[in-house]
Amino acid sequence: MSAALAGASALPGAAPRREPFRAVAIGTSAGGIDALAALLPCLPTGATLSVFIVVHLPPSVPSLLCDIFRPKCALRVMEAEDKCPVEPGTLYFAPPNYHLLIDPGPQLALSIDPAVHFSRPAIDVLFESAADIYRQYLLGIVLTGASEDGARGLLAVHRAGGAVVVQSPDTAMAPAMPLHAIRRCPEAAVLTLNDIGKLLQEAARGSAG
Repeated sequence: MSAALAGASALPGAAPRREPFRAVAIGTSAGGIDALAALLPCLPTGATLSVFIVVHLPPSVPSLLCDIFRPKCALRVMEAEDKCPVEPGTLYFAPPNYHLLIDPGPQLALSIDPAVHFSRPAIDVLFESAADIYRQYLLGIVLTGASEDGARGLLAVHRAGGAVVVQSPDTAMAPAMPLHAIRRCPEAAVLTLNDIGKLLQEAARGSAG
């Protein structure tokens, strides 16, 4: 394991492991586009991470997230589709009005189950399902947002042995979501966007070998 990855795996909430991260789950809401624009370009060509992202979106408006982020990202950017196998080196956005889950395989699953914290897609749903599949090989990140979605899911990632990170509330456009996540999962590392970007770079280098 590289020195860079060793530093990443030493984060609070991360269980000791011999292998690098395999997946990253990110949740955000208000202010999330700007936060993601600062983070996602940190993932370099050659990274084999699978990245799953929930952004709270209006249910009846087509998502423009893939159009926004494809030009910014070295990884392949896709809107998640039901029953598609998870591919390494790919970044998946949850589509509007569907929960995004990770099923055994691993493969993507979309659900129209009721909204969680008034949101579909919900961050909790993604994090809990990804924790079941990836366990200690998952990095969960809660960014800026104005609800408590993501707090319960981040705790599930921690309990499964994954690494857990929260954007510093002082740097978040909407601090409520990070604050709820910290209260629910005090083991999480609280980092600025700049430091989260460095962590993603370390995790990506480890995933690339």
